[in-house]
Amino acid sequence: MARTRKPVVEVRRSQRRRRTVSAYRDGERVVVLIPDRFSRAEETEWVERMLARLAAREERVRSTDAELLARARRLTTRYLPDHVHQVMPASVRWVTNQNGRWGSCTPDDGTIRISHRIQEMPEWVIDYVLLHELAHLVVPSHNARFWDLVARYPKAERARGYLEGISAATGLVLQDD
Repeated sequence: MARTRKPVVEVRRSQRRRRTVSAYRDGERVVVLIPDRFSRAEETEWVERMLARLAAREERVRSTDAELLARARRLTTRYLPDHVHQVMPASVRWVTNQNGRWGSCTPDDGTIRISHRIQEMPEWVIDYVLLHELAHLVVPSHNARFWDLVARYPKAERARGYLEGISAATGLVLQDD
């Protein structure tokens, strides 16, 4: 049986923080923010509590690769029905190594990778990113035919605007496929 490693935890104490405790993941590390007045026992208690909360939140958010593949297949059937046999991807999976794009596709082998950064975004944005990558299985480039396929998704323009807003707000520079 494989044992799960405990994450590296960094505790940051704050004199301004009075009662609230929060935690977030920073790469492989978990940062827990606590009031400066907490005792070591309170710190230990709250670190364990926040690790459990963070793990539960991540489990709720994380959709398995199998669920992501099923979702892609539903989108294909609904929005690209004339390309069902051509578009069905070999695999669709969440990845953590995409910092310059929301998703990517390799038409040669039918694989699609979706950045974990969009997991907490609205469902309609995730669907747009999936459909965008699915359209690349039909048309590898970003030509007019490609954009016509993507435009079949009713919230395509809204989702693009949402992603552009996130990019602008976070200073993310995205690459085109």
